[in-house]
Parts: sequence; C-alpha cells; structure tokens
Amino acid sequence: MTRTTDVAIVGGGPGGLTLARLLTAGGHARVTVYERDSGRAARTQGGTLDLHADTGQRALRAAGLTRAFRRHARPEGEDMLLLDPTGTVLHRDDTPDDSPALRPEIDRTDLRDLLLDSLPSGTVAWGRTLRTAAPAPDGEGPGWQLEFTDGTRAAHHLLVGADGANSRVRPLLTPAVPQHLGVNAIEGTVPDIDRTHFDLAAAVGRGSYWVVGDGRSLAAQRCSDGSVRVGLTFYGPTGRAADWLTTCGIPYDRPDEARAALLPLFADWTPDCRALIAAACTGPLTPRALTALPVGLRWPHRPGLTLLGDAAHLMPPVGHGANAAMRDALELATALAATPADPDAALRAYEEEMFARTARVADESARILAMITSPAGGPGIAAFFRGEALPGAQHSGATS
Repeated sequence: MTRTTDVAIVGGGPGGLTLARLLTAGGHARVTVYERDSGRAARTQGGTLDLHADTGQRALRAAGLTRAFRRHARPEGEDMLLLDPTGTVLHRDDTPDDSPALRPEIDRTDLRDLLLDSLPSGTVAWGRTLRTAAPAPDGEGPGWQLEFTDGTRAAHHLLVGADGANSRVRPLLTPAVPQHLGVNAIEGTVPDIDRTHFDLAAAVGRGSYWVVGDGRSLAAQRCSDGSVRVGLTFYGPTGRAADWLTTCGIPYDRPDEARAALLPLFADWTPDCRALIAAACTGPLTPRALTALPVGLRWPHRPGLTLLGDAAHLMPPVGHGANAAMRDALELATALAATPADPDAALRAYEEEMFARTARVADESARILAMITSPAGGPGIAAFFRGEALPGAQHSGATS
C-alpha cells in the first residue's frame, strides 16, 4: 500500500471507524468513510456494549485510544443479575472495585464519538448512501468506482464494506443474505431512572438485569446518561419484527397501546419485570428482527475489495459483534501495513485470518442463542456463566 492509496470504507460503525483511525494514524493511506447518516447526531446509536480485552480494547490500544476509552468506560457495568420469571436468582456477577476491566461497558454513542474525534477533519463523508460499486474499466483510474444515491461519485483503490447487516457491498462478493433466527424483539428506554423510578433503578443495579423464561426474555441495561434500555425478546415468530408485532396486536408506534398489549404476555412474571415494561413503554419503541449470516461464511477473493464486521459475519447479538468488527479492523490495518507494496496480498491474508477467527466466534454465538431459546433457558445460561461447556448447535457450515 503506497502513501497515495485511496481507501473507501462504506459504513461508519465501530469497525469502519476503527479501521479509518488505524489507517490514518499510520499515515499510509488516504481514507474516506462514507456514512449514510446525515451527521453524528442524526439518530440514536442504541444502548451500551462491552468491549473485550482481546478484541475491541486491543484495537483501541493499537489506535492509541485507550485513554479516551477509559474516560467513558464503566467497569461497574459488568455487574449482571440473571433471574427466572419467578424472581429466583440464577446467577450474579458483582464487579469488584479493583476489577481488571476485561469487559467494561461503554455507550455506543460514546464509542462512536471518540472514534470520530480521532479522525482528521473531512475523513467522514456524511449523508452518502451507496447505490452501486463497480470495478473501474482498464485505464480509467483507481480500482473501484462508487455512485451514491445523491448522485455523487468517487473512485478509490480499495473498497471495504463495513456497512452492516444489510450491506450493499456484500453482494459484490457473495450471494449470502442474513436469515431470520426465529427471534423478534422490541426495545424501549426508561430515562433518568434514578430519579423517576428509584425502586427499579435499585433492581437493575449498575449493569444488566436479565430475566429468561420459556420463549420470552427481558434485558434491562444501564447507560451512562442515567437511562436504562429495556429489550423484550420473543422466540418462535419469523419475518419482519414490525409485521409480527402488528399481527400480534402490539402497536409499537403507539407506546400506551403497546404497553396494554405487552403486559398480559408477562402476567405471571415478577412485579419488577412488569414495572420495567410499563416504564419503557412511555416513549418510542423500536422493533428488531434477529438475523444472522451462515456460520463460516467465505467468499472467493476479489481484487481491491473486502468486508468487515456485520457485513462479513453477522451473528446473533450476544456480545461479540462489535468486538469482532473492531478486531477485523485491526487485522486488516496490520495486514495492509505489513505489505505496503502489495495491498491485494494483504486483503487475501486478512480474509483468511478473519474467516477462521470469526467462524469460531459465530459458532459460539449461535450456540449461546440456541441455549437461551431452549427449554433450559435461564438455568442453561447460568451454567455457561459458571464455566460449563456450551452444548453443540447445528449451523450451515462454510459457504462460498
């Protein structure tokens, strides 16, 4: 990779921005991140995530951002309480004051902001939704020509698809598309919980409060702004989450009516669970369908083009996705720096490492989801937290 190499990164999530930081800090490339959001404050980034020492934190350390990360990280967010619907405690983690912070929580907005603030001005091109990408004809400039929905065009030597589950870059490499996992969710927020619902704040504690029942679960998680995000998950239905909720008579776009429809589904759960549901249904609710790419997905190499993060290996949301994406960014940046004169060799080396590494992570994620949705439910998760082995899970295997 020469100093004049142009790298296009489509997608400004944790993986894409981490790669941009690593490449620009190394000074080996000109980087442009194309992000469909109109600006950093265009929409909420979701709740909080835990950054693992060997993946997300490792990438931030290589990017010189450990100090910035520690300003926002919350080691106490590792606290976790797992219960069954009767209120029986199945597992509890209380983070000591001298915790090594192996998996501290950080709000997604804070992580995105610290990555954005680390980039040279103008690195991110906001409001750019990719329409098409195609190899440049011989003799007509760099390797990939991009066209965006606003009519603008760009040309770059390398193209990296970091554009998530519904990637527009992925079809250039593989026909694989995410498949529904038989799980839908609806999410809401309890703002300023310590002031508005002191009793619920005490129940949730400093980290996560997780209740797993037969076919349903509730997860409540602290955020740094004093709010708690509450997610309700339903196992079994397929299709778009919004369509399923409408069919079941749960109008997610009308919180008061949604509350009235949801509470009967949890009539036999503890008062704290029902109170959290009611409190979360006072503002906007977001439906989500859980999908994943085939475990072990591979594709034939194509010059000047690759994927990272959810675009490459979308997996069940059990704590590995953002970490895997940031580790992808580190491995790709390292490979490009190792062979500056042959960036395509770097892409090949990165893909082989990424395929092997993320297949293992995706397989574990699939087995965790299978355990959560099994009749064992909460007790199975508690056993996993105690260090017992995960049961096997069927998956689709390697696909090219």
